Amino acid sequence: MEEKPVPKNLKIENIPQFLSMLPVMDTVLFPKMVFPIEVTSKESIQLVEDAIGSDRIIGFLAVKNPEKKSGFKHGDLYTLGSSAFILKMVKMEDSKTQLLVQGLNRFKVTSFHGGKPYLRGFVEHLRGIEANDKEIEAISYTILGIFQAIVQLHPALPPEIYPIAASIKEPGTLADMIVSTINVSVHEAQKILETVDIKARLKEAMRLAAQQLEFLELGFKIHTRVKSDIDKQEREYYLREQLKAIRVELGDVKKTDVNIEQYTKKIEEKKFPDEVAKEAHRELNRLTRMNSSSAEFTVALTYLDWLITLPWHESTQDNLDVRHAKKILDQDHHGLGKPKQRIIEYLAVRKLRPDSKGPILCFAGPPGTGKTSLGRSIARAMGRNFVKMSLGGVRDEAEIRGHRRTYVGALPGRIIQGLRRAGSNNPVFMLDEIDKTGKNFGGDPSSALLEVLDPEQNHSFSDHYLDVAFDLSKVMFITTANTLYHIPEALRDRMEIIGLSGYSLDEKAKIAKGYLIPRQLEGHGINKDQLIFTPGAIRRVISGYTREAGVRNLEREIAAICRAAASKIAEGETQNFNIHVKNLSQYLGHPRFTSPSAVNTMVPGIAIGLAGTVAGGEIITVEAFSMKGNQGLTLTGRLGEVMRESAITALSYVRSNVAQLGIDENFFDSHDIHIHIPRGSMEKEGSSAGLAVLVAIVSLLTGRICKKNLAMTGEISLRGQVLPVESVIEKVLAAHRSNVKAVILPKENEKDLLEIPRKVHRAIRFYFVSRMSDAIKIALTQK
Repeated sequence: MEEKPVPKNLKIENIPQFLSMLPVMDTVLFPKMVFPIEVTSKESIQLVEDAIGSDRIIGFLAVKNPEKKSGFKHGDLYTLGSSAFILKMVKMEDSKTQLLVQGLNRFKVTSFHGGKPYLRGFVEHLRGIEANDKEIEAISYTILGIFQAIVQLHPALPPEIYPIAASIKEPGTLADMIVSTINVSVHEAQKILETVDIKARLKEAMRLAAQQLEFLELGFKIHTRVKSDIDKQEREYYLREQLKAIRVELGDVKKTDVNIEQYTKKIEEKKFPDEVAKEAHRELNRLTRMNSSSAEFTVALTYLDWLITLPWHESTQDNLDVRHAKKILDQDHHGLGKPKQRIIEYLAVRKLRPDSKGPILCFAGPPGTGKTSLGRSIARAMGRNFVKMSLGGVRDEAEIRGHRRTYVGALPGRIIQGLRRAGSNNPVFMLDEIDKTGKNFGGDPSSALLEVLDPEQNHSFSDHYLDVAFDLSKVMFITTANTLYHIPEALRDRMEIIGLSGYSLDEKAKIAKGYLIPRQLEGHGINKDQLIFTPGAIRRVISGYTREAGVRNLEREIAAICRAAASKIAEGETQNFNIHVKNLSQYLGHPRFTSPSAVNTMVPGIAIGLAGTVAGGEIITVEAFSMKGNQGLTLTGRLGEVMRESAITALSYVRSNVAQLGIDENFFDSHDIHIHIPRGSMEKEGSSAGLAVLVAIVSLLTGRICKKNLAMTGEISLRGQVLPVESVIEKVLAAHRSNVKAVILPKENEKDLLEIPRKVHRAIRFYFVSRMSDAIKIALTQK
C-alpha cells in the first residue's frame, strides 16, 4: 500500500476520543516518533484493516507481562499509551502485516469497551506543558552531550541521528526521541511515557541516558582489554567449533545446527545450475560461522530458503494435442477467433519443434471481453500452471526485480515470487493491466519488463535479491491491456498485439445463454429448471441495463437476478421462476438505459461522432454555436490537447474554403464559434472526432442539417484529407448499439471491417471517404 503522510491539519483536538487499542510487546511508542511494527494475530490485523478503512488513527498500549503473547484483556495492558497514525501497511505472505506508524499524542484510557474482536476504549488526551526556563535548557544541553557520546560508542546507531536530535526544539519531544533510541526496558520507557511534566521527563531521560553511556564505556574498555593478535573472526570460529563439539558430546545439539545439515542435504539434492550452486555453498559457509541469534543469520537462512524452493528444473508436461486445445478454448469462450487461432498455431509449432521460443502475446481490448480468463484457458489447454500478476499501479522497479539483500525485509520481485507459487519453471504467466504501470523515484517498472519480455534476454533474468540468473525462456508470458497508447514503444515492440474487440448484442446473448447464466446458476446453487431466462429477457438485460463493450456488467445483472431467486427459493415461496421481459423490472428495477438511439440532429450545428475509449466504443455529440464577437474559437467539454487541435484544424479548413462551402467570407470578422461536446465530467482525447467537428461547423454556417442516424469518425488535415483512425470495430459496434444506420469512415479503414459481424455489416451502410469535401456532401442535406 502506498505511504500516506499524517495530515498537516491534524491537531490534538481532532484525534478521536474513542480509539481501537493495539497491544505491543517489548516496545513503547512515543508521540512524533516513526516506528515499524509487525502484526501477527487475526484480531490485530482486523483492527489495522478497520483503521485503514477509516481515519488510520489507533491507540498503542504496552503489554505488562512479556510472557503473554495473545488474548489480551484490559488488565494485561498499561492504561497510558500513545495514539498513532498508520503511514503504511504491507501484507506479507505468511499471514503477517507490517506497519509503519507515527506517534501523535499521549492519552490515558478512561474506560475499555468490547463489541469487536479487539479492545477499544474512551481516552483522555494529555497535553504536555512546554516550558523554556534556564534549568530545562541546561538539562537539554546536558542530555544532548550524553547522547552524542552514546552515538559515537554505539555500533548500531548511525552518526546522522545526533544532528536530528540536536534540531529538536521541544524539550519533551527531545526526551522522548532519546529514550526511544537507546536501550531501555519496557518498564523504564513506559515510565517516561507516563511522565507528563516536561522537566521531570527530561531528568528521568537524562538518568537513563547516563546509565546507557556508562554501560557503553565499560563495554568499550572490556573490548579493548581482551583484544589480541588473534583475528576476531578466526577466534570466534575456533571457539564456536569447540562449543559445537562439546554440545554434541553432551547430546545438547541446537536446532540451528541440525538446520545447517538439512540445508546442506537439500542443496545437494536440488542439483542447482553451477552459478547457483556456487552461491548457495558460499552462503551456507557464511551461515556456519554466524551466531544463530544475529540478524545476518536470519537473512542468510531466508535467502537459502528462496534458492531451494524455486523451480530451477521442475517443469510440467505440455499437452500439445491441438484438438484438445480447441475443445477447451471453445468450452470457455465464445468467439475470439483470432486469439484462439494464434494459440493453436503456437501449440502446432511447439509440437513440431519443442525447443522453439515462446511468443509474448498481448491481449488488448475493452474491459470484460475475456482477456484474463483467456489466459486461464490457455494454461488449462496446455496442462500448465497459471500465475497472474496485476501491474495496475505498480510504480517501483523493485516490484519486478526485487530488493537487494542489504535492505531490511528484502524480498525477490513478483516475477520470482510468482514462479515459486507456480511450482514450475514453465507456467503461463499473465501480466495483467500492463498499460497501467507508472514510474516514480523508485524507477520505471516498464523498463524492468523489457528484459522479462525479451526472448533473447530472459534466459538469464537477474533478480536483485537472488543475484543469480534465472531462466525465464520456458515461461509463456501473456500480457493484457485496455489501450496501447500508454505502453512504451520499446515494450510494445517486444509483444505480439492481438486485439479483442467488443461484442455485438447477438454475441452477448449467446455468451449469456451458453456461459454466464449456467455459471451463475451453479454459483448460487440453483437448478437450471428452477430459473429460466427467455431470449427476450436476456436481450432486454443487455440493452436496458448495461452499456459496455464486454460482458462483465451483464454477468453482474444476471447474478442479481439469481440472488433474488435464491432468496425466494430459500424462503419457500416457490420453486420455479421464468424471467421474461414483463417481470424483469421486479428483479432489476427500471431500465437504466432507454432504447438506444442516435441523438437528434434535426437542427444545424449538430453532428454525431464515434470515439474509442478504454471501455470500448461510444457515440459523442458535437455541438456548434455562433454568436457575435471577435474572440475566435471557444472549446468546452473537457477536451484534450489533440482534440482541441483537431477543432482548430477544422475551423481553419472552413475559413480557407468559404467560397466552395457557400459561407459569407465576412462572417468570421464579427462572429465567434463555440464548440461543445457534452458529458463534461468525462475527459475526451484523440484526433478521430475531427471529422464530426468539421461537419458540425459547416452545418451551422450553411444551415444544412446532418442526416438522421448518421455518425462519422476520422482524423482531418489542413489539406482536406480524411486520415485513418484506430479502434474502428469498437466504434462501429457502438454505432450499432445506438441504432445508427449509416457511418462515414476513412477510406484506409475499409479493411478493418472484415472482422465485423455480418449482422452488424448488414444493418449499417458504410461510406468511405478520403476527402473532407466528400464527407460534407454525404453527411449534410441539401437546402
